[in-house]
This record gives sequence, structure tokens and C-alpha cells, in this order.
Amino acid sequence: MQQAELLKQRGSEMARQLMQRCKDCGAFSLSTKCHTCGGVAQAAAPMKWSPEDKRAHLRRKLEGVEETGWANTLPTLASQEEE
Repeated sequence: MQQAELLKQRGSEMARQLMQRCKDCGAFSLSTKCHTCGGVAQAAAPMKWSPEDKRAHLRRKLEGVEETGWANTLPTLASQEEE
């Protein structure tokens, strides 16, 4: 079956990974648009990882890892003195 025919069958809202989770309300769905709040849904589970990851640069760009200040958004561990 041709790629175009497959896209017509599954619709334009169908995501590459089936299970999607809304970024706003956390509801699960099979489409990239949340049926509960209308927000944007993304993959509920991370993609499989491989050492020969050909799309790593795209994932880093999507998450904003290469931007300045990204490291400041990471959580920090509490020091042992505070415990």
C-alpha cells in the first residue's frame, strides 16, 4: 500500500505513536489534539533509544536542550546539610 493511501486511511490527526497524552490536562487520546480540553497532545511514552540515533538532533531541538539557560531549568538535588 502506498504511503499516501495509508495517510488517507488513518486520517491527518493520527500520530506516529498511538497513545498520546495532553500537555495541558494530562488526558490520554489517540489523536494529536486532546478531546477533553482541545490542547496539544504528545507521545505518552518516549521513543526507543539507540546508540546510533539518527534523529537525536531533532529531539534535542524539540526539547530546547541546545538553548542557553536550558540547564538552569533542570531540577537540583537538596544538599545533605538541609536534611
